[in-house]
Amino acid sequence: MRNVFTIAGREIRSYFVSPIAYVVLTGYLLLGGWFFFNLLARFNMLLTIYSAQQNPQVLERLNLNEFVIAPLLHNLSVILVILVPVITMRSLAEEKKAGTYELLLTSPLRVSEIVLGKFLGAFVFVAIMVATTFVYALILMVYGNPEMGVILAGYFGLLLLATAFVAVGVLTSSFTENQIIAAVSCLVSLLLFYIIAWPADSAGEVMGAILKYVSLTEHFAQMVKGVIDTKDLLYFATVIVLALFLTHRSVESIRWR
Repeated sequence: MRNVFTIAGREIRSYFVSPIAYVVLTGYLLLGGWFFFNLLARFNMLLTIYSAQQNPQVLERLNLNEFVIAPLLHNLSVILVILVPVITMRSLAEEKKAGTYELLLTSPLRVSEIVLGKFLGAFVFVAIMVATTFVYALILMVYGNPEMGVILAGYFGLLLLATAFVAVGVLTSSFTENQIIAAVSCLVSLLLFYIIAWPADSAGEVMGAILKYVSLTEHFAQMVKGVIDTKDLLYFATVIVLALFLTHRSVESIRWR
């Protein structure tokens, strides 16, 4: 594991010595903050309206988890669809472009160590991004009364979703030496996984169930509601392991040429 951590550490340092890390982090926090304060303003407006109408039944249904945290987490997941390809595009594509790919493969390092190190480096950076947005939940906890368990389940789901995104991004980066192609391929793949369940309701019972199971957002949405099911955990684990396995095969395939 020492080699894995060494590669991961080098990856993390490479993010922070380039402007990419700061631009991506700043953009993610700015967009997240914009969504958060707009959702909070909408919640306050609804609270004011229904309080003036003295409608206790509607007021009981207004809660921060449903009207602020849940839509915020979904919006943050959409931003990750766009930003994760920017983070992972250089993982292996840059090594190919710089001509260090062959040197890396002929070193005493195993392919699995290279793949896991690259994945771990990108994962740590994305985990930092997700963690920084927890400040919005802390603000709600200080000034409101949201359900902490639902928030933690939602953030756990967002982290799993981001991890799956990173695994797919490292995979697409292993296919090419062109970082733009790697980023666009990752973006298209993530968007497909994100929207694949849209026609599920009109696709028939069996096909609809398959589309919903394949969709990343269907499993993520359950965790945003505070439901942590082993079925969803198994799904995310399968996506991550499968993507890393394919990356391993992709990297190893250069030895066959």
